[in-house]
Amino acid sequence: AAPAAAAVPPPSAPSPQAAGVAAMDWPALREAVAGCQACALCESRRNTVFGVGHPSAEWMIVGEAPGEQEDKQGEPFVGAAGQLLDAMLQAVGLTRSEADAAHQVFIANTLKCRPPRNRNPQPEELAQCAPFLHRQIALVRPKVLLAMGRFAIQQLLGRDEPIGRLRGQVHDYHGTPVIVTYHPAYLLRQPTEKAKAWEDLCLAVSVYRQRQG
Repeated sequence: AAPAAAAVPPPSAPSPQAAGVAAMDWPALREAVAGCQACALCESRRNTVFGVGHPSAEWMIVGEAPGEQEDKQGEPFVGAAGQLLDAMLQAVGLTRSEADAAHQVFIANTLKCRPPRNRNPQPEELAQCAPFLHRQIALVRPKVLLAMGRFAIQQLLGRDEPIGRLRGQVHDYHGTPVIVTYHPAYLLRQPTEKAKAWEDLCLAVSVYRQRQG
């Protein structure tokens, strides 16, 4: 088994909305995301991208930020990156399509709005969106979290080391194991890293099975 990494608290999010978000149920949270104007991204978005999947999923995947297609469709991980993610999930018996809580994942991004021209998320944007993501995790209560990409890792673990240094370990988010891996969009640009991403997914499966027992 991979050694457990030291738990690191997530970065603080000094957003004035944080306290209210922490008490929201699913309908209220979805409404809050749809109407959010906490940062300038609300001015350029077409749609907010709340997330998809089973509300009590045993697996939760956290990505980074919506791209052009996600902004158009209002759903995370569509297009080529989404197809790759779906294939990865299918290989271990998981799906974003309708299924029971053990097989349908919940997928969310650190940002709910697309940054212009797909630029990297800014610290203030991440801070404003953090309460939404943390509340989604609290409502889903997954048995394992899969953090895909640098900004997802920062948001969950408060760490900024290279992914290559963090992967292969079991991290912790408030008692929930976190496995970190590369974002599917990166894997499309660097296909030689797909083998490592498969190793990470297999580690997540192993951790999940241990928690089932």
